[in-house]
Amino acid sequence: MRLLEERIEKDGRVKDGNILKVDSFLNHQMDCGLFMDMGKELYRLFGNEGVTKILTIEASGIGIACITALVFGVPALFAKKARTKNIDGDVYTSKVHSFTSGLTYDIIVSHRFLLPEDRILIVDDFLARGQALMGLIDLVRQAGATLVGCGIAIEKCFQEGGRMIREQGIRVESLAAIESMSENGVVFRR
Repeated sequence: MRLLEERIEKDGRVKDGNILKVDSFLNHQMDCGLFMDMGKELYRLFGNEGVTKILTIEASGIGIACITALVFGVPALFAKKARTKNIDGDVYTSKVHSFTSGLTYDIIVSHRFLLPEDRILIVDDFLARGQALMGLIDLVRQAGATLVGCGIAIEKCFQEGGRMIREQGIRVESLAAIESMSENGVVFRR
């Protein structure tokens, strides 16, 4: 998606450790107009799949998932990283290690909201090592729901996550696919 690539080139910053800072428009301050364009592109890619819910993980993917769910006309659901008092009943749970925070989380979704008859599109902001997506995929499988695919804003193709998930036969569509990056900038996969 050229619009997202242009925004990354204009406002993204590469930091040590293969960190791409896009906090001015994607995962801290959010450009909802850009999210709408991203949601429309994901609808173009997955609109014929009978999606019934958009699933993401707390927290950075929630904005993109909500706008995408609005475009699809379905609910957005996010896996929480902690069980709170307002989650009652049975839950699906999976472990996810976050490279960014260095922590391992038990992510959870209530049985009431992830059903066997659901057709799930997972949406997230980044795909690098694939741990968040693997946890979300595990939740979908536990529920017996159908995973139609994963829609990713930015994929770091030089890390193993995308390859690992695609090797499982899962459809992954990335709106911006980064081949390499350095302090000199970002090179996109074409």
